Amino acid sequence: MKMNLKTASFLGAAILTSCTLSAQSQSPAELNDLQIAHVAYIADNIDIQYAHLALALSENPTVREFAQTMVRDHNGVNAQALALLKKLDAQPQNNFLSESLQADAKGIINNLASLRGAEFDRAYAENELAYHQAVNGLIENTFIPNIDNAEVKALFIAGLEIFKAHEAAAKLMVSNVR
Repeated sequence: MKMNLKTASFLGAAILTSCTLSAQSQSPAELNDLQIAHVAYIADNIDIQYAHLALALSENPTVREFAQTMVRDHNGVNAQALALLKKLDAQPQNNFLSESLQADAKGIINNLASLRGAEFDRAYAENELAYHQAVNGLIENTFIPNIDNAEVKALFIAGLEIFKAHEAAAKLMVSNVR
């Protein structure tokens, strides 16, 4: 996959920052269920922000359809997560990883917002693919194996299936906007 250099560097910075912080303070594998829930909620909200930007800037039907799907699906997963937290009478907990994701997303959004036309469409598509690959890997390989609460784990397993479908759709979108 050929990735826009700016997008790749921002996404790489996000992942490297998270890994560097992990090595210095704690690992994503050490997060508790409520911290993991907060990371997932933040990651969903970030992707919703990316999608709203795409809806504002893109005229490409493929990009717009994908962005609409991101808004719908990520809002749906977040609603389920909030309902489960309410049922469990729990509050998500902010942590190093959720803070890092939020900070890094600002740079990515600024980069995407500076682009127009086909250049925006390519950068958005490439970012979505890389973002879903990174988040899906974190969910599948780190979060799900370390979640203690069965209901929280079940929500993450169901969410991962949706996000894997997003990854596949993002891969197709990348090939369609080249």
